[in-house]
Amino acid sequence: MLISNEKDVQLQVKRNLKLEAENEQTLLNDIQSLESLNVNDDLMSFDDPLDSLSLLDILANRQDICVVEWPEGEKYKLRGKATISNLNIKITSGINWFDLQGELQVDENTVITLQQLLRLTKKSHNNFIELSTGEFIALSERLKKQLDNLRLFSNEDKKGVQLNKFASVGLSDFFEEMENMKADKTWKSFRQQIEKTKEENASVPASLNGELRAYQEDGFRWLARLAEWNAGACLADDMGLGKTVQALAMLLYRASLGAALVVCPVSVVSNWVSEAGIFAPSLRFKTLGVNASNRPEILQSLEAGDVLVTSYGLLQSEDKMFAEHDFATIVLDEAHVIKNYATKTSKATMQLKAGFRMALTGTPLQNHLGEIWNLFNFINPGLLGSLQYFTDTFVKAGDSQSKKHLKKMIAPFILRRTKTAVLDELPPKTEIVKKIQLSAEETAFYEALRRQALENLSQVDESKHLQVLAEITKLRQASCNPLLIDPNIQIPSSKLAAFLDIVGELIENNHRALVFSQFVTHLTIVRRALDKQGITYQYLDGSSSQVERQRSVANFQNGKGELFLISLKAGGLGLNLTAADFVIHLDPWWNPAVEDQASDRSHRIGQQRPVTVYRLVAENTIEEKIIQLHHRKRDLAEQLLEGSDMAARLSVREIVELIREGAGSL
Repeated sequence: MLISNEKDVQLQVKRNLKLEAENEQTLLNDIQSLESLNVNDDLMSFDDPLDSLSLLDILANRQDICVVEWPEGEKYKLRGKATISNLNIKITSGINWFDLQGELQVDENTVITLQQLLRLTKKSHNNFIELSTGEFIALSERLKKQLDNLRLFSNEDKKGVQLNKFASVGLSDFFEEMENMKADKTWKSFRQQIEKTKEENASVPASLNGELRAYQEDGFRWLARLAEWNAGACLADDMGLGKTVQALAMLLYRASLGAALVVCPVSVVSNWVSEAGIFAPSLRFKTLGVNASNRPEILQSLEAGDVLVTSYGLLQSEDKMFAEHDFATIVLDEAHVIKNYATKTSKATMQLKAGFRMALTGTPLQNHLGEIWNLFNFINPGLLGSLQYFTDTFVKAGDSQSKKHLKKMIAPFILRRTKTAVLDELPPKTEIVKKIQLSAEETAFYEALRRQALENLSQVDESKHLQVLAEITKLRQASCNPLLIDPNIQIPSSKLAAFLDIVGELIENNHRALVFSQFVTHLTIVRRALDKQGITYQYLDGSSSQVERQRSVANFQNGKGELFLISLKAGGLGLNLTAADFVIHLDPWWNPAVEDQASDRSHRIGQQRPVTVYRLVAENTIEEKIIQLHHRKRDLAEQLLEGSDMAARLSVREIVELIREGAGSL
């Protein structure tokens, strides 16, 4: 090829066509990754014009084989590319948080503050942030990912960027990658403390009377590690894996630091005292009696080695008295009790002061993500931000990325093991949904109630929540037994007949069963039927006193009674009933986690026989709809830990739709 320059001197250029073809193929291979690229007649176009930025970034990285020119009037311009080495951060400490200041040096003339950078990445297009109209810089994939993490883990205010002390644990890889970072002594000390506890294993107290299983030792050491960080912990092991004994080991471990407080449902108070007598006899367990006059004196007299056990009800009524005291350790048992942030019980709990906070619950998440926020607001206040921030960022967003970030934030502070994962010796559990066909009379009775309910709820309004629940409760009761609606009705119950058939077969084969219902009146009807047939049983509901409760449990465990009839809410937790190898749920509850917790009164450590769980469900009724909803809520905690979640609570309109769908559409 001959070329003439301005002085009319001829030059000769020799093209390397083979190399040009190779370079062309290299560029084409890079460009193929752009999903929205269209190629027609050697012309390139994009479904989204901003995707052309990705092309410019590819070309900028291949300037050894191509030249990028910017013609006048160009719409988009790529200023350059930034990596994590371009970011400078300075960390100073506040109270339970760290202040972050920093800047991204794009070029000699362009510097972006960390606060601006986080705002820009929120509005970014893929890995590109817009500095001014049409002018962009590219962020490396690693830098963009780390900035997204930092944005979701931190809070922004007028002063700058703030990071909760314990949220920084989930960003360890980010700070390890930072090449240009300055931090104060508090930050360095906290990071050193975390690294130190990773290498050390706390010893199980010699005063613990019993040997922990391997997974229980791991749980104890995990709790001890978080206590050393001054962080709270949620032990969310499956029901029946010994959360209480792991907590007792921690109470012994921290006994010398001061008095401890255990808050639990009133039905579990005696269980804590009993378990402590077996496993931790050196601890001095105390309770607050009915005599209100000496309660302040008991609290004032607490010292190291003392453990005060109280109920959520008493905590609520005496919240100011409890709030005045500092405890070395606080344990919330069945911590899902505080799932609703608006309740008086939750508010009383948040006022408690302690060096180490521990929550025990087999069901950390039952209905919606707000429950996780409130649980962590107790154990590690501020970790998940304000409720509004949490709702906007994690609940309303609902995308997989936000769920992954939430999982990453809570993972260091929540430990959950399932029975199937850690107990090889636990016998299998079989679950059976027993469908029951209603008689023609029952079906007609139910359908009349359903139509009446729809008429009563003709104007759907979220303010009618209580009215909707009342109507749907009638339908649930009618599905069980028409007598629950009208005590004078003469329609036999198909479910009761099926239940008696199952019980007869169980007794004939030397099995014993726990029988649960949400309706005490339903249990009353069942009791009358059992009395007629001479079938023996123990009984427990919410009106049973502590003495009656303990006596009934002891009698059943000692072989007295072929059945144990239990109100679901009164007996779904805090009981060890391994003498039964069958569980019968007379009516399904909205949340399967509550049923699972009740079933595991039998399927737990100490059970030697396989356990079978029956759920009696009336066909073509609201009960079938409840069972269909179970798959959306079952294992909700595990789904969150795996990064996915169905967190919606049923609205009034959704519940009415369940009623509106008639028997034929189910």
